[in-house]
Amino acid sequence: MSKQKSIVLFVLALLGTAFMVYVCIFGVNYKGMNKGRVGNIALGLDLNGGVSVTFEVVGDVPEEEVLNDTVYKLKLRADASFPGVDADVYKEGDNRINVEIPDADDEEAVLESLGNPGSLEFITEYEGENEKVWLTGADVVSAKAATVTDGSYDTPYVVNMTFTEEGQKKFADATEYASKQLDSRVYIVYNGEVKSAPRASERIDSNTAVVTGMADMDEAKLLADNISIGSIDIELKVLASKVVGAKLGEDAISTSLKAGLIGTILVMIFMTIVFRVPGFASAIALVAYIAMEMLAINGFNWSLTLPGIAGIILSIGMAVDANVVIFARIKEELAAGNEVKESIRIGFKKATSAIVDGNITTMIAAIVLMSLGSGPVKGFAQTLAVGIVVSMISAMVVTRVLVYCLYYMGFNKVSMYGVAKERKPIDFVGKRKYFITASIVVIIIGLGSMFVNNAKNGNPLNFSVEFVGGVSTTVDFEENFTIEEFNDTVLKDIIEIKGDGDVLANAINGTNQYVFRTQELDEDVYNDIKAMLIDKYGAIEDSFETVDVSSTISGEMIKSAITAVLVSVVCILIYIAFRFSKFTFGIGSVAALIHDILIVIGFYSLSWITVGNTFIACILTILGYSINATIVVFDRIREYLPKEDEDDEDEYARPGVPAKKKVIEVVDIKEVTNKSITQTLTRTLYSSFTTLITIVILYFLGVQSIKEFALPLIVGILAGGYSSVCIAGNLWYMMSKKKYDVK
Repeated sequence: MSKQKSIVLFVLALLGTAFMVYVCIFGVNYKGMNKGRVGNIALGLDLNGGVSVTFEVVGDVPEEEVLNDTVYKLKLRADASFPGVDADVYKEGDNRINVEIPDADDEEAVLESLGNPGSLEFITEYEGENEKVWLTGADVVSAKAATVTDGSYDTPYVVNMTFTEEGQKKFADATEYASKQLDSRVYIVYNGEVKSAPRASERIDSNTAVVTGMADMDEAKLLADNISIGSIDIELKVLASKVVGAKLGEDAISTSLKAGLIGTILVMIFMTIVFRVPGFASAIALVAYIAMEMLAINGFNWSLTLPGIAGIILSIGMAVDANVVIFARIKEELAAGNEVKESIRIGFKKATSAIVDGNITTMIAAIVLMSLGSGPVKGFAQTLAVGIVVSMISAMVVTRVLVYCLYYMGFNKVSMYGVAKERKPIDFVGKRKYFITASIVVIIIGLGSMFVNNAKNGNPLNFSVEFVGGVSTTVDFEENFTIEEFNDTVLKDIIEIKGDGDVLANAINGTNQYVFRTQELDEDVYNDIKAMLIDKYGAIEDSFETVDVSSTISGEMIKSAITAVLVSVVCILIYIAFRFSKFTFGIGSVAALIHDILIVIGFYSLSWITVGNTFIACILTILGYSINATIVVFDRIREYLPKEDEDDEDEYARPGVPAKKKVIEVVDIKEVTNKSITQTLTRTLYSSFTTLITIVILYFLGVQSIKEFALPLIVGILAGGYSSVCIAGNLWYMMSKKKYDVK
């Protein structure tokens, strides 16, 4: 490439990056709409508020199990009606349910989308002499609109229904009966109105069924919505609806943005100082990466919550990590005596396997979490998945182009790239007993404290009101506060009296009313809070209303999160075992993951930090970060291991005896392990440092809820770096040393 072409390409890359940044800040006009601007990204209830709807049961108070099932189905209904957002649905008292829709400000539109929960029936010979109800909404698990493009039906728009086990039997009987009648239709009736009347030509004995004949997708969605909301077993009426403010306030957004900006600038400076010309290229690529990720999140219309921000932070760390791996390789090649251009080529080539494997394992986790998870789990996985794809493009394409452009522009001296210093291998393997013992002791202390907490406080961890429910208090004030003012003054005083930060608060827009949710309060504590609010902040004494509320993190959400994590770990284990051709690598990686997660959980227990919505995000972040660091170490070990050859075919081999056998070269894997960990140590330290920068700043600048998220995350990243260096490699060594006949 000529110098002139490289200059032109470099300038075009700068202009492209500048354009993406411009779109993120100001947006572009498209068909009269402002598109792309970061400010247009939908935000969750924790960051931007939304609409809250309270439903009340019509008639007698239902059994708790029935109400819990209704909460679950309303959650599914809300998620289907408002895709991309994470709605909160929880019980209030023993006959009410609250549904909170993030980033919404139109109560009527929300009510129209949610629909009015009513009765759903599947009827044959409707309004005839032999009319019969075969199924009700209780027999339906789900209904979803879909498009079928294989030409099977007259129109491509359908509704896929899934039945319960009992519902399957009833539907089979209904279709068999209908198929033998002159009127072969099975009428789907919602609140006394026929919504669809598909024909049945035969008995359909399956837990799924397809309703065809929809004119368009809107009609299909409407029918699916009616079936979904009609599957609720009890009748509900709308008691109240209101627009509520953000739980965390604008301070949470501004401090997160400020921390992100400061952290990014510091990372850019750090990369430029440490890696020089390639570091400068990566600084530009990092800006392009962040802009691309924001545009992608905006384009998918995803709602951004605090767990989503965690996914972005992790993916930024991974984007920088990929560059660190590449540049460290370039330095090593220069130290080996290669020319700068050749070192760049080899550096990118040798780093590719570690980067690809690290990103694929994290992507596996993201895909599983998106498929099986819900709520904050899915929000985290979505932003993480986008970040992984964009970071790969940033590191392997954008950074590569910029580095080569700078090289051809004249930045081609060895001193501009740096040369790796020769380091004597550190005996990590020889100290493995100390490392493993230290980890076991720390884990035992952490987990042991959970038993102490359980005996002392009734819970092993400090579960927040989001997990265990509590009390919601609504109060009117004589004057109006912004949510920021409320958080900075009123909420701080409530927390001081209560003794911990487990308080969720938001304002009811257009009023002087505020709502704060806490765990069940001791009567004296509640009276102290009430007196303080009246005397200090002018709360109206007669306005205090309290009601019991359930958790916003449902048992189904917790179950899906645990299932998703377990499936992710198994998939990662299988992938690494396959990719590295040795199961021991997979076991070492998973063991390191479990090590890090246990340390973080132990920290939550010892510090008694509130375990709330961000706890799930924190654990998932550690899951994604730790595996990436471990794979870099294992990739280097794999590089130094001898290849397994096969003997020449034995022409005299007896029948039934293999003609070939594996021959494994004897190698000192203690030396290989120590050498590999030592050579990747700088990368691990640099990556941990660059990832920690933003999170540490976030901790010092953030509001209380941000701090309670950032601090365990800091511990987790430190644990992840430690396990990658001191635990994973040693575990692999202990499982593999006999195979290579090392004495």
